[in-house]
Amino acid sequence: MNIKAGIIGCGSIAKFRHAPEYKANPYVSEIVFYDRNRERSRALAEMFNGSVASTVEELLADPSVQVISDCSSNENHHVFSTRALQSGKHVLCEKPISLTIEHANEMLDAQKKSGKKLMVDHNQRFTRGHQKAKEIISNGELGKVLTFRTTFGHQGPEHWGVNKTNSTWFFKKDRSGFGVAGDLGIHKLDLIHYLLDDEIEQVSAFQGALDKLDENGSPIEVCDNIVCSLKTRDGRLGTASFSWTYYGEEDNSTIIYCEKGILKIYHNPDYQIEVTTKDGEQINYKLESIQTNDNQTNTGVIDAFIDCVRLDKDPIVTGQDALSSLKAVLGILEAAETYTVVKV
Repeated sequence: MNIKAGIIGCGSIAKFRHAPEYKANPYVSEIVFYDRNRERSRALAEMFNGSVASTVEELLADPSVQVISDCSSNENHHVFSTRALQSGKHVLCEKPISLTIEHANEMLDAQKKSGKKLMVDHNQRFTRGHQKAKEIISNGELGKVLTFRTTFGHQGPEHWGVNKTNSTWFFKKDRSGFGVAGDLGIHKLDLIHYLLDDEIEQVSAFQGALDKLDENGSPIEVCDNIVCSLKTRDGRLGTASFSWTYYGEEDNSTIIYCEKGILKIYHNPDYQIEVTTKDGEQINYKLESIQTNDNQTNTGVIDAFIDCVRLDKDPIVTGQDALSSLKAVLGILEAAETYTVVKV
């Protein structure tokens, strides 16, 4: 089966993740690139031996393109992904699914009507460490999960984004919407839902633009740090911190505290999972190191998406899953703005 893929938005995520992974997938024959900045789409087409669409309409009207990666900025996801589904394409949308619940629901409706696949790129579900952790939790060897803590932080999107400056769209309220909460936080909220097979139901939070400045030297319009307390539907309690100001090394770790022991994930660079049981036994797992902005490895996301399409399987991250994480992020931001406990 030969699949032709289209990519909307030719920034860093397309260049370092989507395009190379489509290129490496044996079932993908060609990539068509669209970006409103023609230079960017041309550069990627050249780099990955693909072609360029001059408009979104042209890309979506091309009957030979079966799948679309929506790598546009956050405020456009619901526009492009919804139109792609309505045009009969399978869609892999970058996270967050959208900036509002209403827009996310429009996308889910378009998916239902079209009968096509919609997968959202919450890529933490795809790492070997997280999949192994889910297995350990699910098989009950450590008993019930009681509490957890998770963090995701690095030195900020201006070091990773396509233009490498403080003018990055991640710092703009109208485009990024949620600051670090929507960039890094939403990944870990989705991960908690996935690992615990549970949903975050109540939240409280503090946020701030503590250090980042925009291109004019003013504090950014969105949070660069947010710290949260979380309660799940099944009564588990946890904390989460998300940051664009971890100046030294990235931290993408999670610790799950269970009745019979502790599970540390991506906490130790030598072992991706460390289990310490109640009676002091230590079991370490060496799997693969987690992908960081400095260490780009294959995320497995594109391969999983192409398999869904090819084998007619349900996506590992559905639109509904992404909507649950979006609701949690919106609850956290509301809690931080109103200094209250919010029911998600």
